[in-house]
Amino acid sequence: MKKTFLALSMISAIGFMSTVAGSAAAQSSVTIYGIADTGIAIEKGGSAGSVSKLTSGIGSGSRLGFKGTEDLGGGLSAFFLLESGINIDAGSSGQGGLMFGRQAYVGIKGDFGTLTAGRQYTPEYLTLAFADPFGTGFAGDAANIMPNSGTGASRMDNTLKYVTPSFDGFTGELAYGFGETAGDTSAGRQIGAAIGYTSGPFAVRLGYHNRNNDTATLKNTEDGKTTLLAATYDFGVAKAHLAYGINKGLNSSPLRNTANPYGSLAAPTASTDSTDFLLGVTLPFGSNKILASYIRKDDKTAKNQDASQLAVAYVYSLSKRTDLYAAYARIDNKNGAGYTVGSAIEAGSGDSALHLGIRHSF
Repeated sequence: MKKTFLALSMISAIGFMSTVAGSAAAQSSVTIYGIADTGIAIEKGGSAGSVSKLTSGIGSGSRLGFKGTEDLGGGLSAFFLLESGINIDAGSSGQGGLMFGRQAYVGIKGDFGTLTAGRQYTPEYLTLAFADPFGTGFAGDAANIMPNSGTGASRMDNTLKYVTPSFDGFTGELAYGFGETAGDTSAGRQIGAAIGYTSGPFAVRLGYHNRNNDTATLKNTEDGKTTLLAATYDFGVAKAHLAYGINKGLNSSPLRNTANPYGSLAAPTASTDSTDFLLGVTLPFGSNKILASYIRKDDKTAKNQDASQLAVAYVYSLSKRTDLYAAYARIDNKNGAGYTVGSAIEAGSGDSALHLGIRHSF
């Protein structure tokens, strides 16, 4: 009798544990995702001559990512994301060889919003991507002229970020990147913020970034400050894009290509006082989409190194996950300015570029 009772107890316990395990599995998930983007780039205008190449990450940076979430109960959930950049043309790692150079963070989400910690996009860069009809990709990438967070980088390391829930269409973001300099808590630190509002076809976003340029040995430098106001309106047949940015201080508007691409006697210098204006449009029709934009940088320093960019792209969707594209952009540099036509991950080598490629998402 005792043996029978013990056997029944063990069977019940195993059944209970299986039920709990099954429930936990149902409340947790891990997803593998990515983008494979490659194509031909023809760059012209640089002092070294024209360049033709097979390259990666033209429209979107090629990547392999892992993301997961777990339901903690009570409206709380934990989540993570690890995203590695991949250069499809050579099979190498992107972002200087970092294992998860695109993004790497862990966080918690609830009715209060989301809180994440790790390597993440800055609020100002997300504002730029929101404003740009090219989504900061292809030859028309707005980052060819407009700054990524006042540092030339779209991501911050060592970052805590808080994103509010939506309040009647309003959302906010606040990010703090630790400088991690011994004896000086402000050296190298970064602060970003954004506020957005969406109502039907209209959306607006204001982004800000501040970087302290001090290091362990260099002190009392001027902070780089970038402010960007952007808005879009979706008319259905077309989507309009408009943005205006103000950049002040050291590293507020760095050049993507700093290697004197046009071979001038005096190498181009990054502006420390400038404004940016963007006007763009997205025209979808069936499986087709046309992108176009005009960007002007007004350099307010004594060098007056203004620049303007005209860009257009055609994207044809073969399916929901695969598309073909062609893109072209040209930059008009004034007074020795050194801006170059790049792509989603490359700085470019000249003042014009033609891109032809394929992008597949999974």
